[in-house]
Amino acid sequence: MLGHPKPIPMTSCSSGPLNGTAVIPGDKSVSHRSLILGALSIGETKISGLLLGQDVLDTARAMSSFGAEVTDHGAGNWTVSGVGVGGFSEPEDVINCGNAGTGVRLIMGAMSTSPINATFTGDASLRSRPMGRITDPLELFGAKSYGRLEGLLPLTMVGARDAMGVTYISPHPSAQIKSAVLLAGLNAMGETTLIEPEKTRDHSERMLRGFGADIETVKSAEGFAITLQGRPELIAQDIAVPCDPSSAAFPVCAALIVEGSEVTLPNICLNPTRAGLFTTLVEMGADIKFLNEREEGGEPVADLQVKASSLIGIEVPFDRAPSMIDEYPILSVVAAFASGKTIMRGIKELRVKECDRIDAMARGLEAMGVTVEEGEDYLIVHGQDGEVEGGGIAQTYLDHRIAMSFLCMGLAAKKPVTVDDGHAIETSFPIFKELMTKLGASIS
Repeated sequence: MLGHPKPIPMTSCSSGPLNGTAVIPGDKSVSHRSLILGALSIGETKISGLLLGQDVLDTARAMSSFGAEVTDHGAGNWTVSGVGVGGFSEPEDVINCGNAGTGVRLIMGAMSTSPINATFTGDASLRSRPMGRITDPLELFGAKSYGRLEGLLPLTMVGARDAMGVTYISPHPSAQIKSAVLLAGLNAMGETTLIEPEKTRDHSERMLRGFGADIETVKSAEGFAITLQGRPELIAQDIAVPCDPSSAAFPVCAALIVEGSEVTLPNICLNPTRAGLFTTLVEMGADIKFLNEREEGGEPVADLQVKASSLIGIEVPFDRAPSMIDEYPILSVVAAFASGKTIMRGIKELRVKECDRIDAMARGLEAMGVTVEEGEDYLIVHGQDGEVEGGGIAQTYLDHRIAMSFLCMGLAAKKPVTVDDGHAIETSFPIFKELMTKLGASIS
């Protein structure tokens, strides 16, 4: 469905302490990549713990459209019988990626160096998001794209024939750009090198290496250079998807701001390129313990124990932004309950997410009685020392993280908090309301 379904307003209100164990769904980034790399491999990839959010399900359907055999065995267990690098067949119909910005951009990269055509579209939010930052580097391989003005979906990608590897210096610290270029490089002759100015989440590099690709990362004067040897034979793997730290952020932060709370979250992915929020919260005074630290499926994981805490505002280091870019909305909520100012800089990437997240959070916080300062790449939240008024309506702009952030705010605010539409939560965290309710949250 391309149109937006009927809005689902949701309201949260002051709750008693949140207590219990929160079992978080599988990591969305790893889930997308498991399906795509499984489709590009030889043999059958077995995946356990796959996130069953709509974004990932749309990627699974897309891989089927390109010729892979994708099977859902229930309870998050899937298999993908791959077609190998360069083995994608041309889809018979338009690829609808729903709300999945990561999905559509990675899939474009994966098919862009095969001599096939594919047309991509999505929901209203995805159709408003710029694709030029992906199609521009893919054109260096010889791919062509034809879409609306400013590279908006719907868009048709004409894959390159006999692509050669490229060197691309990314103008943005974006894991989506990096991953799209590396996936394109799989079916290109020679080396493909992506240079990023700052280190971004490295799931693609870890997983490509795990599937058998020859890939290395070298720090250079320009940033971080990731070089991939083209035309590898990727071999199917068994993948256990760790729990998503971006989804864990919501019960973690809710427990910190709701008095008397104590919540345990097992098996959370602590990849250093994803764990910036937890580092920031600890610096703000959060009582978070990292227990049973270990490695699973090539990713560091731990069990988190979180207790309600008195928090102080800080200035988040500029260079930490890539490791927590999706968590700034919920951090903004935590900052509202802290004492003093929390200063977040280097976050302009938030303006090209599912919506302009800087603007959405600023307007929503103001509606709840919180003072903010906003610039092109910064947001400053003036903490209310635990006394957030609430009582307003937050516009979500079809953005799942905006919706969940304000629903967490309502659990500790003086007055209930309403979001205009919670429908988008299904895309990344379909059990959000159920999980939070079991912990004691009041969400209707």
